Amino acid sequence: MFDNKTIEQLGYYVYALINPETNIPFYIGKGIGNRVFNHKYDAENLEDVASLKLDIIRAILDKGLAVKHIIIRHGLKESEAFDVEASLIDFGNYIGFNLSNIVEGHHVGYKGLMTTDEIIRLHNAEPLNELLHPIIIININKKYKRGEAFDFIYQATKQGWVISEQRRNTVRYALSEYTGIIIEVFEILEWYEIPITETKSRWGFNGKVASDEVRDIYINKSIAHTKKKGAANPIKYRLD
Repeated sequence: MFDNKTIEQLGYYVYALINPETNIPFYIGKGIGNRVFNHKYDAENLEDVASLKLDIIRAILDKGLAVKHIIIRHGLKESEAFDVEASLIDFGNYIGFNLSNIVEGHHVGYKGLMTTDEIIRLHNAEPLNELLHPIIIININKKYKRGEAFDFIYQATKQGWVISEQRRNTVRYALSEYTGIIIEVFEILEWYEIPITETKSRWGFNGKVASDEVRDIYINKSIAHTKKKGAANPIKYRLD
């Protein structure tokens, strides 16, 4: 634990929890005071609380080992700590650390890790104000991460969704929407069923990239102006 004199000098800081067996971080956090040490206390004393982070700590402790605590930056303002934390979470996940953070980080959607093409797309996106075809708009924020290859966009978009038979018989194109921007357009060739329980199913589609004639209407356009705060459904069929 930090003593009072150290705490006074630390200010806000960003830290990593390191697995001592691999020397690889499994959690990035920010805090003040003794925040960095609180996770070990939670793992030992909150037995009914389950999370990937706490389970990793418990597994380390069960082997008689100790989690390594690394302070990455200190003496920060709170806003600076937010940015450093988010940047490290972004980059750590991108290079394959598979961090146990539940929340991705501050401003990750707008300022987070992007390819150069995505940066250009973000700052030049014109609003999409009209749908000229039978469209399903699928938000893939939870399934796709910036910088991943094209095939990841397709896999994140194609399944598995709750879609009525009427909609499956009607829509012809799927727009992949990521943080308010249409990042790909697919022509739907066929739907397939994904059984969840004996009575419930979700649906996926096999498709291909839409023709340039259709794709150019929607690609890199923004629908941010149509998104309602707090909306949870990842699927839309209209812009209003």
